Amino acid sequence: MTAREKRNDMTNEEFVRHAYDLAEAKDIQGWIDCFTPDGVFVDNSIEATYTGPAEVAKPVEYYGAAFSDMHRELYDLYVTGDVVVVQLALQGTHDGALHLPFGMLPPTGKRMDAPCCDVFKLADGKLQRFDCYPEGSVILSQLGVLGNLGAVLQPHVTA
Repeated sequence: MTAREKRNDMTNEEFVRHAYDLAEAKDIQGWIDCFTPDGVFVDNSIEATYTGPAEVAKPVEYYGAAFSDMHRELYDLYVTGDVVVVQLALQGTHDGALHLPFGMLPPTGKRMDAPCCDVFKLADGKLQRFDCYPEGSVILSQLGVLGNLGAVLQPHVTA
């Protein structure tokens, strides 16, 4: 049985779990192959949308480079037809530069264990849309970079 035939025999939950396994293994081509040709990956914490085979793997590549021990701890999965919702935690040590749309975050050496919610919409047995909702403020806090907000925050004015 080929890998494609195996995927066709999977339930939506099994297919999403398989996609996580590919991301965990940093199997970039395998991850790309999980998507429909017009597939979309939205990272809602940074308002970034990645469309099509050339882009849907970028977040997996970026996080894999920034967290060499990147792990996605899956807690609960909910399936309704072609929609799979996953509660999970993103875990890892920030030992590489993290590419963000507004710049590169140099490695801090700190660990993150941040809550996340992922919503997958499947079509024809593949991922058509993946909305990722990582808790960005928790990630940045755990990495120790939120302290720089003092440079832009103004003190509260009391009456």
